[in-house]
Amino acid sequence: MSEISYSLAFLGGILSFLSPCILPLIPSYVSFITGISFEELKTGNKALIRKLTTINSLSFITGFSTVFILLGIFSSFMSAILYASILGIRLYHVGGVIIIIFGLYVMGILKIGFLSKEHRIHLKSKPRGYIGSFVVGLTFGAGWTPCIGPILGSVLFVAGTSGSAFYGFKLLLVYSIGLAIPFLATSLAMNTFLSHYSHIQKYMKVIMVLSGLLLITFGVLVLTNNVTLLLQYAPDLGIDNLISPLPGAE
Repeated sequence: MSEISYSLAFLGGILSFLSPCILPLIPSYVSFITGISFEELKTGNKALIRKLTTINSLSFITGFSTVFILLGIFSSFMSAILYASILGIRLYHVGGVIIIIFGLYVMGILKIGFLSKEHRIHLKSKPRGYIGSFVVGLTFGAGWTPCIGPILGSVLFVAGTSGSAFYGFKLLLVYSIGLAIPFLATSLAMNTFLSHYSHIQKYMKVIMVLSGLLLITFGVLVLTNNVTLLLQYAPDLGIDNLISPLPGAE
């Protein structure tokens, strides 16, 4: 079950990156955290730009990963309290229904008011240095937008079903890695991204429909307690072996 969740959390991170409220903003985020204009990204000193982009992007990634991981820990902790206080309610039943609703929203079939509102936190200016990029990452993570909200929310619900804070930490770490890898790759190949973005944009609707179908399918499996059916298709990410349990962690 854990390997399935890790695989889907990683895929969820990638799909979050490809969402129409994140992908178009990547050039702006990279320019904002590095302080380098689009023109300089194209014509400036490539070695210096690569260094600045790499370090600032890693600081930015660390920022939003910190927020997501803390959300995962908090979700798991709160679910343990909820499960202990409300007898007879299976968390995976609740989570399955909500994930299905999220999937319908992502596909555009349902309209959900609070998810349709913009939640991004806008900074007028970036704090100095790499710490500033970390702060921008924190604001990005804290102000999750309507597009990634359903995917992130689904991952948080899965984290919550375990009641283990350490599992929530690992699951949201994997989600953050799934979001971080394409972000870093794109920031280091910005010219290539800008030249091909118009072609990628044509498939945005398809990406969102596929994302919604994935959420609905997973939600149904969670609701019916049949998630293990995915075991034969889920790659072994080896997270449990890579991150050994901390003393006293379950």
